[in-house]
Amino acid sequence: MIEVYSFFSGMGILDLGFENAGFKIEFVDEKNTAFLEAYKYARRAMNLCPKYGYSSKDVGEYLDDKTWNQQFPEYNNRNSDCFVGFIGGPPCPDFSTAGTNRGEYGKNGHLTTVYVNLIIKRKPDFFVFENVKGLYKTKKHREYYEKIKRKLYHAGYSLFDSMENALSYGAPQDRERLILIGFKRQTFGKRIQYEIGRNRIYNVESIFRLPWPDTDSFVEGGELECPKEIIEELTIQHWFQKNDVYNHPNAKEKFTVRNQTRFVSIPEGSSKGKSFKRLHRWRYSPTAAYGNNEVHLHPYFPRRLSVSEALAIQSLPKSFELPHTLSLSAKFKMIGNGVPYLLSLGIASELNDWLAIHLPKQEEQ
Repeated sequence: MIEVYSFFSGMGILDLGFENAGFKIEFVDEKNTAFLEAYKYARRAMNLCPKYGYSSKDVGEYLDDKTWNQQFPEYNNRNSDCFVGFIGGPPCPDFSTAGTNRGEYGKNGHLTTVYVNLIIKRKPDFFVFENVKGLYKTKKHREYYEKIKRKLYHAGYSLFDSMENALSYGAPQDRERLILIGFKRQTFGKRIQYEIGRNRIYNVESIFRLPWPDTDSFVEGGELECPKEIIEELTIQHWFQKNDVYNHPNAKEKFTVRNQTRFVSIPEGSSKGKSFKRLHRWRYSPTAAYGNNEVHLHPYFPRRLSVSEALAIQSLPKSFELPHTLSLSAKFKMIGNGVPYLLSLGIASELNDWLAIHLPKQEEQ
């Protein structure tokens, strides 16, 4: 039996990938109560109830033994056939190239240290840590990342990391995420072999070499034929149709602007600037991160994206929806913060397959 504890859960895109890969999420912690409300709402029809419930505590509180033992009274005395995994993606704007760049000392950056310290203190059998590419590709953040890896290794974990692009897993956006997975050597032995990315569908370099369309004149409601020799399944239009975004429960939720002059002057596919990028229907999105003035326009309508369209770009299932009670700003923030669903599902599926083979088996009595 495997119990998964989720920290910094957001609205639960990472968790949904793990659930649909066969894991059971037994505890959910998300400090932002609006995000936690969305988490619960999106799963209301799934009949899922975490064994240890939902929490909006600061993750750092679980470093306190009294708080931990009250929440998980059987954790240290669990049966030998019960294995625990932690999953989480601490808030990352302090490591993002488009964020504050304050690193480990930033308001959110220190939460990565908190998560690492929690892993070291509570010693789960395995853990998954995901974050932005800036933690690995920016020199000063890379030094911090290597430092926390050393701490985890000396705490008894064999580590495997990789920079994974959502495109490789079929999501319609060019978005890299750093994935770090650790296995406790006391549980799995010292000679652990693991490879992240075995569930990739596409080679990202091959994707970039395809003749994707550049820009086309904006024509409201206009039609464009799908180009040959591209991968249609990676395009915005494919996902809009797949998720029936115009009839989705969140279809009408979008920011409105009185003066639309700017909206009609930007060609379809013009995404070179920092903001007000118009997506091309027959191309993938630059990202799905809508903070820091990142504004994406609909390919062929003079407006910003709707919530349903943003969910589709995150490759979420058609059935996934957000409550109408939350603000638009909160919805776009939580969508943008999440790891693309198909990337999560791919990482979780290969991990589940590996654990099915390598978890210690109980001897028959």
